[in-house]
Amino acid sequence: MKKIFLSVAAISLSLAALAQAKKPTIMVVPSDVYCISNGYSQQFVANGVEQTLPDYKKMMQNDRNMRMAITKLAAIMADRGFPLKDLEQELKNLEQEAAEVAAMQGKEGGEIVESPIDKLKRTAKADIIMDLDFNIQKRGPQNYVNFNLRGLDAYTAKQVAGATGSGKPSTAAAPELLLEEAVISYIDEFNGRLQSFFDDMFKNGREIKLQLKRFNSASFDFEEEFDYDGETKEFGDIVDSWLDKNCVQGRFSRADGSGNMLKYEQVRIPLFKESSSGRQTAIDARMFANDLRAVLRKPPFSIDCKVYQRGLGEAWIIVGEK
Repeated sequence: MKKIFLSVAAISLSLAALAQAKKPTIMVVPSDVYCISNGYSQQFVANGVEQTLPDYKKMMQNDRNMRMAITKLAAIMADRGFPLKDLEQELKNLEQEAAEVAAMQGKEGGEIVESPIDKLKRTAKADIIMDLDFNIQKRGPQNYVNFNLRGLDAYTAKQVAGATGSGKPSTAAAPELLLEEAVISYIDEFNGRLQSFFDDMFKNGREIKLQLKRFNSASFDFEEEFDYDGETKEFGDIVDSWLDKNCVQGRFSRADGSGNMLKYEQVRIPLFKESSSGRQTAIDARMFANDLRAVLRKPPFSIDCKVYQRGLGEAWIIVGEK
């Protein structure tokens, strides 16, 4: 009886902890292929290279079928307990922010450069992007839908879930209903893969990338030795030790390193940390990098450095200047 009581108590505590955990957020976004092939695109120049990228605002204003499909898919996911962010509302938030970003310039006149999807990810801060592509086909008097749905980790761009298939032909169903009929038989398997990804993230932390770089004005390179925490180590090894202590289960991988650069991948960071007020705050790559930056500003380093954020899942710490 005592063992049964303890087992029930343990399960209750686990369920209580799970209920208190904040669920990762999801946003449904039309695929690049869908937008560009249907004429909803814009030209974007990054580092002198012109790219063709989706124009989500134009799509939402002109494509009733996709707009309804996104609404329907969001409802399907909400019914299964997954919180979603609304693409149309996030686009409005972007417009409000655009004027402020356009006015920002660096000390030398440089401007902030971001692609539309980078802006959307940064503003929405969704954990998963549900990338949706579908088309309506005819078979005699009947219509049916082919669809491709991918769940992408917004932090790493890795695909964590996917589903593709066709719906049953129908003579009367509206496009969003055709999509619902096509998706419904695949969505539980898709959500199962999402849940496995979320479970791994709660247990092993969120995956990000981290790089350290140096301005030529920095007073040391990354192979210089320092007396730190009772030991004499190279700077790069000190950073390794800090990551070992602050990553979830010490999980990270140094992908490359030299006197001028340290590159880390598969860096697993906690989802949340407790603020000074006792509230839980969600952590992204920038916040994690700022914690390391705070260490570098103190002795024995005592060096200015800045954090440069590349989307939600990658941050650079550049030492030598702010």
